[in-house]
Amino acid sequence: MSITAAQVKELREISGAGMMDCKAALTETNGDMEAAVDWLRAKGISKADKKAGRTAAEGLVGVASNGTKAVVVEVNSETDFVARNDAFQEIVRNVANIALTTDGSTAAVAGATYPSSGKSVVDTIKDAVGTIGENLSFRRSAALTVNGGVVATYIHNAVSDGLGKLGVLVAIETAGNADIAQAFGRQVAMHVAATNPLALTAAEVDPAAVEREKAVFTESARQSGKPENIIEKMVEGRLRKFYEEVVLLSQAFVINPDLTVEAALKEAEKTIGAPAKITAFVRFALGEGIEKEETDFAAEVAAAVKK
Repeated sequence: MSITAAQVKELREISGAGMMDCKAALTETNGDMEAAVDWLRAKGISKADKKAGRTAAEGLVGVASNGTKAVVVEVNSETDFVARNDAFQEIVRNVANIALTTDGSTAAVAGATYPSSGKSVVDTIKDAVGTIGENLSFRRSAALTVNGGVVATYIHNAVSDGLGKLGVLVAIETAGNADIAQAFGRQVAMHVAATNPLALTAAEVDPAAVEREKAVFTESARQSGKPENIIEKMVEGRLRKFYEEVVLLSQAFVINPDLTVEAALKEAEKTIGAPAKITAFVRFALGEGIEKEETDFAAEVAAAVKK
């Protein structure tokens, strides 16, 4: 198949590899972008572990909490200018507070009543399009709850109280001091914001992600020319390292890199005054997973000239 310049450009942005290497990778994989990234990694040309988050959506992520329960919501706008609008910020803050009264699921929040309008959250946001002046949408929400303990929240680069471009929730179950647990939970939430772990424990990592990494490691190891039994041990070692990098409890704690998050939690138990367990986390980055619609500006100009 024919490989386009746009495909080569996208792969370069994702992998940091050279143009000719990117073209070769795409040719070998019939234009499959994900497979091309893996091809480059297996050849030792790229260190990219995953696609960079390419987003089209602007807007805000908001959090709300009552101590043992917290929610995070995402409401999208077309431009960052609107995200800095007081009226839009008030909507996102209200949606987060409404979410706190539900089970936190996207469907429940979308259909919940927005008090000042008497309509659903989704319909109220649709009505706001006319006054704010651009397309708005409620995208998603999530909640964490503990029977005993705290759910800490963190907003990175907050534009207003509880509002920003990245929000994190961390649930800690404990019978100890709630204020100290809350402070530690916030540190863990900051860690999650920085490292974006794939799962809380190794057992929770998506098996498909593990198999993909294993395939890349195996292909890379085979290029060393070593026997299969040695290659197997090399792959096992690489997988252990992979888990250390993507599993929250196994990661080096950003506050104190000499400790893993799990070890830091054990240390924190001394001041919390009771056993503590991180049971879950949620991380919302604004617009993640929404593909950006790109246009070829040069082609548009050329087409316009021909008219």
